[in-house]
Amino acid sequence: MSYESLKADLRDVAFTNPTPFDEDGETIRHDELAANVEYVRDAGARLIVPCGNTGEYYSLSNDERVAAVETTVDAFDGAGSVVGGVGGSTKNAKMLAERYADAGADAIMVMHPVHTYVHEDGVLDYYRALADHTDLGVVLYKRGPELTHDHVRELSERENVVAVKYAVNDISAFSRGVRTTPGDIVWINGIAERFAPSFHVEGAEGFTTGIGNFVPREVLALQEALDDGDLARAKEIRDLLRPYEDLREETGPNNRFGSANNVPAVKYGLELAGRYGGPVREPLVPLSEADRRRAEEYYKTVSEASLSEETVQDASP
Repeated sequence: MSYESLKADLRDVAFTNPTPFDEDGETIRHDELAANVEYVRDAGARLIVPCGNTGEYYSLSNDERVAAVETTVDAFDGAGSVVGGVGGSTKNAKMLAERYADAGADAIMVMHPVHTYVHEDGVLDYYRALADHTDLGVVLYKRGPELTHDHVRELSERENVVAVKYAVNDISAFSRGVRTTPGDIVWINGIAERFAPSFHVEGAEGFTTGIGNFVPREVLALQEALDDGDLARAKEIRDLLRPYEDLREETGPNNRFGSANNVPAVKYGLELAGRYGGPVREPLVPLSEADRRRAEEYYKTVSEASLSEETVQDASP
């Protein structure tokens, strides 16, 4: 089985789309999910990732995960590749891979292992079992030490292990991983726009985005600048987008846990763009009023930037 078309799409921007809930957070608004997918599709997106962390994976039931992937596949309508997040127990992740395949997804992204007690050999066995179980492409998602570089090197030579989403802010370790991994895999910068130029220089061929769900053309223009080797233009776009990205990394008030603003800031950005974001589910909370005002200011700056004329038109499909 060939994975070359999937790998080509993985070398672009990975749109990690949020899951829009109704006003009380109880059910998914599939009409709005489809509309938001169509919006980034029409802007030129070639890769979309439902049921990731931005999609509140751990706040969804399995049936909701499958339904979200089904809606995303239908709305993306063959414009590129759909990569659905899977995780939890080996049995659970295998079950989701099967149902995503039936829904028409192109790959799975294995969420970072969550278990109180782990062993390195057991973690490797987990990924091997999932790769062996499916013909879908497999994207490894590295967010911490549990998935080691030795694991990645071992798994990279499996045919259907196609990419690593590298979401650890350690450029030295990333560079070493790219240099020392033998398999033909795509390396993706998993910490979005702020460090896209740095990771690109060290071997990242694509990057993930959350804010691209509401400013897709600007984000695609950043990828185009990187592909063209125009680092000056890439940094200009990066600097325009960075204040909103920095807001996403913050804790929000009365909280010590990092990046709690991440998902609610994306959902509020959709609202600012005239789209539907909807509420978040616990254990997340909405943006504070002060952070909402900052989000409005940052979004206005991006939407009114002169960059949106010449540079962004160049990136349009």
